[in-house]
Amino acid sequence: MTVRRTLPQRGRSLIGAWCFADHYGPDDVAATGGMVVPPHPHTGLQTVSWLFAGEIEHRDSTGAHAMVRPGELNLMTAGAGIQHSEVSVSTLRGPQGGPSSTGEGSGMLHGVQLWTALPEADRHRAPMFERFVPEVFDHEGASVSVFLGSLLGRTSTASAFTPIVGAQFDLPANTTVTVPVDAGFEHGVLVDTGTVTLDGVTIPAAHIGYRAPGATQLTIASGEEAARILLLGGEPFAEAIVMWWNFVGRSHDEIVESRTRWMAEVIDGADPDGRFGRVAGYDGRALPAPEMPNLRLRPRI
Repeated sequence: MTVRRTLPQRGRSLIGAWCFADHYGPDDVAATGGMVVPPHPHTGLQTVSWLFAGEIEHRDSTGAHAMVRPGELNLMTAGAGIQHSEVSVSTLRGPQGGPSSTGEGSGMLHGVQLWTALPEADRHRAPMFERFVPEVFDHEGASVSVFLGSLLGRTSTASAFTPIVGAQFDLPANTTVTVPVDAGFEHGVLVDTGTVTLDGVTIPAAHIGYRAPGATQLTIASGEEAARILLLGGEPFAEAIVMWWNFVGRSHDEIVESRTRWMAEVIDGADPDGRFGRVAGYDGRALPAPEMPNLRLRPRI
């Protein structure tokens, strides 16, 4: 599959609590094989699954079994430890299971996988899974969905553990919108399709633009083609994190301990009902962790 990692990057590790953004597709599942990710662990983070086209079957060790579809947020809070699988299917549906309005053909897979880092007070909590379907509304000619946090008078009911916002904007060609924002937040604009300007600065497709805290509004404009963006923002994350493979922790030793327990309890079968639990209904083995690098992991800030 075509995957573009827009966060973290050399110049920036976090935008608010947003610590990871994989932007993938569009890809024809029949041609590529799609997404087949065996059960794998997470700690200290939330996975924010958001699709533009396609469908993914999610199973996790809380017992959740859900279909991820366009316009529907699937939010998994890993807390102290969880495991889950993700497998794409070929049927294309839109929000609430209806027809897709993306214009992408049946069998296409296209979306983002986002993570948020959990703060110290919540990163050891029990894992949980939530689903939220935001209302699509008009703002100055753009279609908007607020899937996490609050924006433009709309609020998501999905759990957030730091001040944060996540929203999709679909702009027709040659459209400019002004978006009031929290001046205490930093913001990123991830461009999926088209080319946009953020406060006059051009951001091409598959790139992310950044605005530091202090702005009370953002001006976002599309060009000669329609554009689709994600607006990601939040209060600057006050804690340094260590992130490796699927774990978010606070030190190298903590990451090593998480990897050791995953390998022992799940891969070697010492305690399949231990820290990470088990995924019911997945036909196959869990994913072994890669070897640790031959160096000590350093915190990201």
